[in-house]
Amino acid sequence: MQRSLKFVRYLPDHGWMPTVISVKPESAAWPAVDPSMLVEIPEAVKVVRTPSRDPYAAYARFKGRAKADTVGVGFADAQAPGAFEHLARFVRANLFLPDARRGWVRFAKKAVRECLENQSYDAVVTSGPPHSTHFVGRWAQREFGIPWLADFRDPWTEVSYYDQLPFLPWSRWLDRRWERGVLSEARSVVTVSEAVAALLREKSSRAVSVIPNGFDPEDLAGIEPRRGEGFRLVHTGTLAESQNPEMLWPAVRTLRDQGLDLRIHCVGRVDASVRESIRQAGLEEAFEFTPYVPHREALRYMAGADCLLMCVPRTRESAGILTGKVFEYLASGRPVLGIGPPDSDPARLIAQSGAGIMVAYTDPDAMRAFLHTKSAAESDHARPDPSYLEPYTRQSQAGTLAGELNRIAE
Repeated sequence: MQRSLKFVRYLPDHGWMPTVISVKPESAAWPAVDPSMLVEIPEAVKVVRTPSRDPYAAYARFKGRAKADTVGVGFADAQAPGAFEHLARFVRANLFLPDARRGWVRFAKKAVRECLENQSYDAVVTSGPPHSTHFVGRWAQREFGIPWLADFRDPWTEVSYYDQLPFLPWSRWLDRRWERGVLSEARSVVTVSEAVAALLREKSSRAVSVIPNGFDPEDLAGIEPRRGEGFRLVHTGTLAESQNPEMLWPAVRTLRDQGLDLRIHCVGRVDASVRESIRQAGLEEAFEFTPYVPHREALRYMAGADCLLMCVPRTRESAGILTGKVFEYLASGRPVLGIGPPDSDPARLIAQSGAGIMVAYTDPDAMRAFLHTKSAAESDHARPDPSYLEPYTRQSQAGTLAGELNRIAE
């Protein structure tokens, strides 16, 4: 949710003062939370927290787990799913549409009504996923005539894990119908890349604007790199089954056999299938796993890396997704080994910045060659040109969003 947080932080600089409606922490279950980032919300911003009905919380209680251990769809599970988890996925796909967070909608509507009774507002912004959040914006626009902007941080029915959900035909049809309804009614639709915008435009005649993800230079200021022994290839964030770089393991084995003390450090959640492939490759000794850490700590691991690893999910349409992580990777100034479609949006961004390369999942020789070059003592890595990254700062992007809000509020 960094995208939304940074909009809230920097919109006041462009003449828009947000009110944030969110869920009470005790009412929700998320796979990762970072309370340290709340300090970024300006003091003048009002935050309204509401209850919610979250089936993930009930699921966690039933399984005797912590709330963070939710149904493993859309998040990397620490363990492979069993029979109960498969049943939970079926229930999620067909009874909790469009997502399991829909139980929050009625509470959010109540909060919106109370806000509008006490103050005048010029626009409402919803951000998804969870895409059920857009139902709140649509209702507010219908009920009060307030112009509504829908921000799609990920696709709806083309999101990377969508095909893992066991939809029945009627539930898939209903989900797509709701998606088209949101796209057709929103006064403005915004998303993170041209590829996702093209997907959304196919479903509605509504224009779709692009405000890419990005990075905040203030987050990187004064970061003390967290270093370690050997040549360290670092991956931060979730490493899901669809991102498993299995063909990297032979390259790692070859380089280690040639004498390079190559170590891979995964900071964040790692899917059980990825861990199993590492075990089968006999490379456990080359890996270090660190669970989810606060954002600033993750930036320290990035800054201390000899090379950063980014794996684009092997799913349809993922080639057009530009996550915030790729921009932070570039801003860190470290070399980047990307694994994914060489003709993808992330590949073009990495190449144009001069930060590294993107190689196909099936090309271990290119992976090995890049790591060998970067590990050489004479390797001289060029940092990306700051002017290239300027359009991707969170401050600049908040200005773009403010311009779109100005347009629909006229």
